[in-house]
Amino acid sequence: MRYLALLLSMLVAGQACAFDYISVAEPAILYDANSLKAKRMFVATRYLPLEQVVVLSDWVKVRDISGKLFWIEKRNVSSKRYVLVTAKLANVYRSPDERSELVFKAAKQLGLEWLDSTGNGWVKVRHEDGSTGFLKSTQVWGD
Repeated sequence: MRYLALLLSMLVAGQACAFDYISVAEPAILYDANSLKAKRMFVATRYLPLEQVVVLSDWVKVRDISGKLFWIEKRNVSSKRYVLVTAKLANVYRSPDERSELVFKAAKQLGLEWLDSTGNGWVKVRHEDGSTGFLKSTQVWGD
């Protein structure tokens, strides 16, 4: 019985640890450890969405789209969320319906500001030119 209670408490705790997404504020170096003396892995571009895993006073451990873990200085991230287009070309519509007006097409690897998730497979986004619309959540990463 104690084993079952322990298992249930672990499952509940795991569900409470949902990851948050953050974005790179300006181009920044991603490291393999939380130190400026650590190995520099690569430079992350502005607006790159990252999954926040651990937060320390000056560092954030993050996961990228490939699932790899890195460290980034906290001063280089923003709570303003962006998503990354993963589809070759994604249609962005006026409303969350493929029959609605097409607002623009978004190319693969384009960063779009995340505004909201509808809960039924659509994400509301804003292009840097100010255009807003909806695209399918399966066509982006960072939602």
